[in-house]
Amino acid sequence: MRLRHLNPAVATARTVLVTALAAALPLLAPGAHAAPAVPPEPAVKPWLDRALGADERARLAVKAMTQQEKLRWVLAYFGNDFGTKSKKIAEALPQSAGYIPGTPRLGLPALFETDAGLGVASQSGPKVRERTALPSGLATASTWDPKVAYAGGAMIGREARASGFNVMLAGGVNLQRDPRNGRNFEYAGEDPLLAGSMVGQAIKGIESNNIISTLKHFVLNDQETGRNELDARIDKAALRMSDLLAMELALEQSDAGSVMCAYNRLNGPYTCESSYLLNDVLKRDWGFRGFVMSDWGATHSTVAAANNGLDQQSGHEFDKSPYFGGALEEAIKTGAVPQARLDDMVHRIVRTMFAKGVAEHPVKEGGAIDFAAHGVVSRQTAEEGMVLLKNEGRILPLAKDLRTIAVIGGRADAGVLSGGGSSQVYPVGGLAVKGLKPDTWPGPVVYYPSSPLRAIRAQAPNARVVYDDGTDPERAARVASGADVAVVFATQWIGEANDAETLALPDRQDDLIARVAGANARTVVVLETGGPVTMPWLARVPAVLEAWYPGTSGGEAIANVLFGAVNPSGHLPATFPASEQQLPRPKLDGDPKNPDLQFAVDYFEGAAVGYKWFDLKGHKPLFPFGHGLSYTTFAYSGLSGRVLDGRLQVRFKVTNTGNLAGKDVPQVYVSPLSTKWEAPKRLAGWGKVALQPGETKEVAVTVEPRVLAMFDEKSRTWRTPKGRVKLILAEDAAGTGASSVTIELPASRLDARGRKLAR
Repeated sequence: MRLRHLNPAVATARTVLVTALAAALPLLAPGAHAAPAVPPEPAVKPWLDRALGADERARLAVKAMTQQEKLRWVLAYFGNDFGTKSKKIAEALPQSAGYIPGTPRLGLPALFETDAGLGVASQSGPKVRERTALPSGLATASTWDPKVAYAGGAMIGREARASGFNVMLAGGVNLQRDPRNGRNFEYAGEDPLLAGSMVGQAIKGIESNNIISTLKHFVLNDQETGRNELDARIDKAALRMSDLLAMELALEQSDAGSVMCAYNRLNGPYTCESSYLLNDVLKRDWGFRGFVMSDWGATHSTVAAANNGLDQQSGHEFDKSPYFGGALEEAIKTGAVPQARLDDMVHRIVRTMFAKGVAEHPVKEGGAIDFAAHGVVSRQTAEEGMVLLKNEGRILPLAKDLRTIAVIGGRADAGVLSGGGSSQVYPVGGLAVKGLKPDTWPGPVVYYPSSPLRAIRAQAPNARVVYDDGTDPERAARVASGADVAVVFATQWIGEANDAETLALPDRQDDLIARVAGANARTVVVLETGGPVTMPWLARVPAVLEAWYPGTSGGEAIANVLFGAVNPSGHLPATFPASEQQLPRPKLDGDPKNPDLQFAVDYFEGAAVGYKWFDLKGHKPLFPFGHGLSYTTFAYSGLSGRVLDGRLQVRFKVTNTGNLAGKDVPQVYVSPLSTKWEAPKRLAGWGKVALQPGETKEVAVTVEPRVLAMFDEKSRTWRTPKGRVKLILAEDAAGTGASSVTIELPASRLDARGRKLAR
């Protein structure tokens, strides 16, 4: 989300303040406005009456504010030192993301902001917060279980409140258009229905703690290379059916208090001053009543940004100017920005505080945190989200009576990897590995002190477990050759401002895996990656487990899955390509060595993102979207569909045909037969089912109507013509184990929010 300090390698002109700002900052500090005397505290504060609705309370509060009090709400401060350009505002919590002064006279508390979606992050400095980290967003999405997403959000929201924060900058739902994107690990994959549902529940969990969460990054902030300058170009209807649909669904499920606009441009204007995005789509079509905050360094103007829908300039120190400070005050005096627009900006912020319980439930730093219980939440999320990609010969789960186990690479003796950037959560107990590069933004590289090696030894107390760090492939092969089984840990560190250069594993780890597999036919590969990677050694290893970035308790979670204490049930939320050549853009646009270069990214694939692109082009992926194996087996039967009360209802049965208890994720896809979509099929729904051996359960799926429609930008409606569609029940997007039925759909029209319209 933001730079933690000024690093010449990644700082851009858009995140460096003009020299004059340092001299101007004292005039901008909270409470330092040159303003008329503040009126006395009112004896009666009707806006604090909880019996009133949030909108009425906000109306009354804004009416009682002076102009200077209003202006303070729309200019936010960074919560840490910003190099030599500015010092931290004293009222902000140390090493935090942001601070917005309250209006104590009216009983309205300040807003204290923390990153991000994986836990309570900390800006760099002398005393980082040590908190519980969830596994990556891709890991949570891999659970395909909205209840798991909610529980994780509720947990990190509790830690945010206990840490003194009432705003959490979480809720990343940017679709994975490119698997090399350095922030994919924060998000929820490539499908709008899955991503929107999972992130929506995570936000809902966070806000259950009477704090505000964001939905971000609005929109098409889908690569880090040139993110501040690129112009994302896409057909508007295609955007509505892909990235915007994911965010719309997440917003509907969560009622997120805030939306964060992104760094990039969209079809010309910056997203934080795009009237199409902020006024037309978000506030008009979707009826969003919360407030829009900018990303840190994403504000570029005063008049255009304010009039086109931005409500709050975040971390203004990262911008070229405090656009919503004195410049906004002057623009209102001259009429360039209407007074009503400022009142609306403040109304939205204060209304959100009332709607989310922020005003009634003040936060205070130093609350109690049950790290043991929260570690369990993180571990269970990791276990549910690990994806068993391959398991030939049922080498997994590992037998308890193994005599010798070789554990190789990935710093598995010390801990598990996390992704870099503003979402970085620092572990309780400190870094498991110190001195890794980069140690500055977007670093440091952090390993959580949850050692897979230690956990494996605990699972196999009678085995001889030997470790090799994997830095010498020949030596590692010799260690592996004498073991009953070899477990190779492979890692890929990516992060904000740091796209992967290639889908290959870094540091010649592909060679390491190939050497070990050549020495031991019983080689298991455990991947700790921020997204999809290629696997040139895949045919030579019998088992692969994608563990993603597994969070605070990741080592224990990995061992539990390897030894069968947990039956894996994760399914891929994103396609694993066989090579970069299968992607819409085999080479990333832009130049990472020239961050000020302005360029365009043509998203010509439109709404055909991920598996839809692979279907459209006939590409065979390495692993398809939705893929995931289990230690047991499942069978499907009884697929049927009918339209009831205007909604497509799908039913089917799932049976556990194996010998172990397990969970399955049967997926329903829909394919048009009477019309044409952007791709041959779309995900229409799924169920996550827990079954004992021999047990059968019926699953009912209600299909989201917008998944069956095409968006018409001119009329701003979703349209489904009368005609036949094929329902496909399968294990993954490749159609593994598929059965199908054909049904007739009636014609329908929906408004932009998915509500039925008269024909």
